Amino acid sequence: MARIAGIDIPNDKRVEVALTYIHGIGRTSAKKIIQDAQIDPNQRVKELTEKDIIRLREIIEQSYKIEGDLRREVSFNIKRLMDIGCYRGLRHRRSLPVRGQRTRTNARTKKGPGRKVGMRAKK
Repeated sequence: MARIAGIDIPNDKRVEVALTYIHGIGRTSAKKIIQDAQIDPNQRVKELTEKDIIRLREIIEQSYKIEGDLRREVSFNIKRLMDIGCYRGLRHRRSLPVRGQRTRTNARTKKGPGRKVGMRAKK
């Protein structure tokens, strides 16, 4: 298994897909990284040489914010929104959808399991 940015990327997958296992790298970024490293996108990770892996590591470290740094930045951004008390920050604080979705129905992912309403046990 090749280890890039502290993540073991799977051997049997194409390089383009395997790079997406790193938080902060999607398909588009993976394609650009492979193009910069001059690696065949259809090549499997197990077929890469040590030089190829080192080249990939260097490109990712220089050009992209990934894993822990990215997660930390996102959490600080959310915390900043909550601290300044803007609308988006209030929505985060109340665990409600932030981007304008309806909440009368749906929004169960963000709000959690439904509360029981109505029928109470008779005495």
